[in-house]
Amino acid sequence: MATGNQRRRGARTSNKKGAVVGSGGQRRKQLKGRGPTPRAEDRVGHVASRRAARDAKEGSAASGRGGSGRPGPSRRPKGSTEMVAGRNSVLEALRTHIPASTLFVASRMESDDRVREAITLATEQGVAVLEAPKAEMDRLTDGAVHQGLALQVPPYEYAHPDDLLDVELPGLPLIVALDGVTDPRNLGAIIRSVAAFGGHGVVVPSRRSVGMTASAWKTAAGAAARIPVAQATNLTRALEAYRKAGFFVVGLDADGDVELPGLALADRPLVVVVGSEGKGLSRLVRETCDQIVSIPMAGVTESLNAGIAAAVTLYEIRRSRQTR
Repeated sequence: MATGNQRRRGARTSNKKGAVVGSGGQRRKQLKGRGPTPRAEDRVGHVASRRAARDAKEGSAASGRGGSGRPGPSRRPKGSTEMVAGRNSVLEALRTHIPASTLFVASRMESDDRVREAITLATEQGVAVLEAPKAEMDRLTDGAVHQGLALQVPPYEYAHPDDLLDVELPGLPLIVALDGVTDPRNLGAIIRSVAAFGGHGVVVPSRRSVGMTASAWKTAAGAAARIPVAQATNLTRALEAYRKAGFFVVGLDADGDVELPGLALADRPLVVVVGSEGKGLSRLVRETCDQIVSIPMAGVTESLNAGIAAAVTLYEIRRSRQTR
């Protein structure tokens, strides 16, 4: 009489060597490794793969358009949506009318005056108000401290550099171009100074440069709603186009040939180029400028940041134009 596993079909019935019924090594083959797991971008059908393919397609289309006579595409959205998180930050963004699409409010959270005012302002400005559970709020804000409030800011719609030639504002044309500036707070401060001192617009490069983020909108304190920001695929070509249109291009640099109070070109249509605090103006941009201007400072002082340098220069140009 068979006992135990001997009753199982295909079980060994003898301890002697020889052919027996079994898996034939198939289980060992199943356990064999299949190599490293492919990246998400390389997996067909994966959301990361579809996103990478879409980004590559958009980049190819942008490079194709960049070869035309215009420095870049006109009025095209750039970047992705941003989330402003935290009660104070969201409330300040709504008070300064930062363009927003959705206000997310956490479910079952303890409300206060800031939350109530944020919901009221969002409703008045036509911003959708959605309730979301805490886990969803954490995901939307990428783990930031949101305190139950998050504001979604859509991609900024940039102007074309040529559009700034048609801006209908009083006074001689005055444009500020940024070369290598990467801090959005500097961009916001410059936009605010352009509005304060009679400027007509700001130009930023499309690569290796700051863009119109929520932080830039916040620092601009509402001025970004009045001052257009253009994006140039190639800043040097954009500056050359301005020169052909009758502008003089001046660059700010500590080793400038002309000091700011003696800027004879102040009463002409101007493009003021502001470089990064660390590297200053790039070589090609510097060679495109008609003059390199420095800001005189007393004693040994570190260089001014881009926002302050632009404000001082724009003030001096404004003062010079009013006294001539």
